[in-house]
Amino acid sequence: MISDQRTESRRTGSLKPTVRRLSLALFAADALLIVGVFNVVASLRGVRLPGDPLLLVELLPPLALLLFALYLIDGHSPRTDLVSVDYASQHMIAVSLAAIGTLLLTFVIIPQNDASRDVLRSSRGVILISFIALAPLTLGLRRGIRLHYQRLHGQRSIVFVGTRLQCQSFREDYARNGMQLPLILAEVSDQTASPFPDSSGNHRDLPALLDQIQRGALAVEAIVLRESGRDLEPLATERLLALYFAGVPTFTLEFFHEVYWRKIPLYRLNRTWLFQEGFQIARDPAFARLKRLSDIVLSSLGLILASPLILAAAAAIWCEDRGPVFFRQDRTGRNGLPFPLLKLRTMRVRAEAGDPYTRPGDSRITRVGGFLRASRIDEFPQLWNVLRGHMSLIGPRAEWVRLVQDYEAKIPCYHYRHLVKPGITGWAQVNYPYGANLEDTQRKLEFDLYYIRHFSFLMDAAIVMKTIHVMLFGKGR
Repeated sequence: MISDQRTESRRTGSLKPTVRRLSLALFAADALLIVGVFNVVASLRGVRLPGDPLLLVELLPPLALLLFALYLIDGHSPRTDLVSVDYASQHMIAVSLAAIGTLLLTFVIIPQNDASRDVLRSSRGVILISFIALAPLTLGLRRGIRLHYQRLHGQRSIVFVGTRLQCQSFREDYARNGMQLPLILAEVSDQTASPFPDSSGNHRDLPALLDQIQRGALAVEAIVLRESGRDLEPLATERLLALYFAGVPTFTLEFFHEVYWRKIPLYRLNRTWLFQEGFQIARDPAFARLKRLSDIVLSSLGLILASPLILAAAAAIWCEDRGPVFFRQDRTGRNGLPFPLLKLRTMRVRAEAGDPYTRPGDSRITRVGGFLRASRIDEFPQLWNVLRGHMSLIGPRAEWVRLVQDYEAKIPCYHYRHLVKPGITGWAQVNYPYGANLEDTQRKLEFDLYYIRHFSFLMDAAIVMKTIHVMLFGKGR
């Protein structure tokens, strides 16, 4: 029986063992690269003789920090597009931060008599050169493994099963989220499967599709089903269950949104959804207290470090049009309570009365303001709001009170995002562009709700990494 199950799993193209092996291979390869590169550099600089290599325990600080930084950007996940330009830039940022962290640990934090510090502190150059070499090597490793994985297993497809309306909606979401895998749509209606064109123009029906998957003629990344199975024939349900137990990844639509796109689809929300699913904050109030403590410490430090930039930006704003430097606006905070948000002014004086959204090429934005928005420097004064407790460093965007009233009237459960303090940056801000209409606001709400349900220090750290990427590459507006 076990042998039969393994055979069926191979025949249907199960991904679970392969995905785990790929992740473990990336972890192991990173560890080997760190040991190898540090030893080569240490030998070339005369810090260690070739016959006396640095051991893994001696390289624990750079090893732990690099693996952790890459973990935060999903650098060990097969679902990450490891060959994209966006990932490459995030990878370089992660390696750079790991290098800075290693230097701080080695020369500031770890006691002087610690053995690991004695090995690494003899040469800052060893640490810097090693990380400079590791950046392209670890990135090239990922590209090579990813391309080999694709050649070995072929191009896999996402299969969605649902009604015609559900298929159309999923196809739009699929394109909006930039998925590169082929999409196959199988429509079911009135207990019968009927043809439906997939993304390449082919027509598929559910029974024929399941036959292909079972024969191994179609490689499948995942099968996605709507939560209600009342439109499926009993026979189709049984065959889907057989594929699931054979190892073919099968997701409900909501779970697919969470796993692949890290958001919660709005169609699942209703007035009682919060009580059915719950949020992490409701179960772990201690985290909220720790988050507040970190907000106080980091916002204080941030204000000190950012003060020269704020002063320089303020001078540039005043010199351009002699108007006020700061901009205050009532925003909605936790539990729906308003507070005055502080920012550097980026628009012309009295421009607030016009369109509530800014558009590309908006004439109201000053020349200095355009730069401040792109670099996110205009948001630095919000650190004062964080210090006062109006905001957190990380959370949903603080929206204008005038807009919130409109959103709450038109978007069901919009008020759920006010369960936590708004943030200077957040999951929606780094995953979705600036919202300029009601549709954009709905899409950003899906990311906000995912953050509120799953937020943790690890997730906050990942958001910080992505925020640095956004700031460096000028993706703000």
